[in-house]
Amino acid sequence: MKGKGISIALALALLVAPLFHSTAEGGATLARIKTTGQLRCGVSDGIRGFSFREPDGRWSGMDADYCRALAAAVLGDPGKVEYIPLAASARFPSLKAGEIDVLVRNTTWTLEREAALEVMFPGVLFYDEQRFLVPAGQNVSDLSRLNGATICVVKGTTHEMNMVEYFRAKGWNFQPLIVENLDKAAEALFSGKCTAFTSERPQLMAIRSRVPRGPEEYVMLPDAISKEPMGPVVRRGDDEWFTIVRWVLFALIRAEEIGLTQSNVRSILNNPAEPAVLSWLEQDKIISKSLSIQPGWATRAVENTGNYGEMFDRNLGSQSTLKLERGLNRIWNQGGLMYVPPLH
Repeated sequence: MKGKGISIALALALLVAPLFHSTAEGGATLARIKTTGQLRCGVSDGIRGFSFREPDGRWSGMDADYCRALAAAVLGDPGKVEYIPLAASARFPSLKAGEIDVLVRNTTWTLEREAALEVMFPGVLFYDEQRFLVPAGQNVSDLSRLNGATICVVKGTTHEMNMVEYFRAKGWNFQPLIVENLDKAAEALFSGKCTAFTSERPQLMAIRSRVPRGPEEYVMLPDAISKEPMGPVVRRGDDEWFTIVRWVLFALIRAEEIGLTQSNVRSILNNPAEPAVLSWLEQDKIISKSLSIQPGWATRAVENTGNYGEMFDRNLGSQSTLKLERGLNRIWNQGGLMYVPPLH
């Protein structure tokens, strides 16, 4: 939700926010998690590659795996996660009400959200951009062909305001068709109620994969209209929990930087020799002592989910059905933006 004016969705969120009592006071979130032995993780209501409930009941995806890494770090068990599926429009009210401990639902980091909704983004789990999916047979080769079109957009996302800004700058018009979730977007697009659907690339590819007559019936336009840095979200005011959520993410990225993987992390750390490995152990000691979580938190996170690159490949990249290029999600010394601050 970006732009000069506050969108209707954000205005409504601001209206209801005072009704909710935040439990984020002086480490209350971590204390609750330790007491109950369960991490409540707010995820999507079904976005393959991020958080998707498989037929056997298991949650898959980048967001779901990050929740497992967090539970492994804090509770010592990646299985101690309660996944709470949320529509985009319900995610911030649920977080503010204390119904979840962390929101990990492909949520874009914006100034408006941090300042007005009183939430904090500990880091970026996935860098993406907003694009458009259109029927191949309509010969829509670029965005100018969508001038005046009806475009499907999911309720409660940044995507409508992004379009307002971009189309206004171009002198174009569009008619938004607001839908509740990806399933409704697919129904509207396939039935011809909208000319295009706009979202981040994984969502567009997920919808394209379920086209009844085959994915070649729809194409993704190359034009990108926004930056979409997405990551976990916590309530403002609980700095202890914020730091843990941030550094578990950084640990996954750092593990890839120094060559720690799901299969070798234990063996390498049992015989530390390299300076990078020694600094990893120092990082573990700093957090465990300062924030009262069991030593070995970073190692447990990697051992249970793999490093950042392994998570990406499994859920979004070469080992997944989406086959996304890593692009900006490469680590910094390989041309990407994934970067971990120094320890000292």
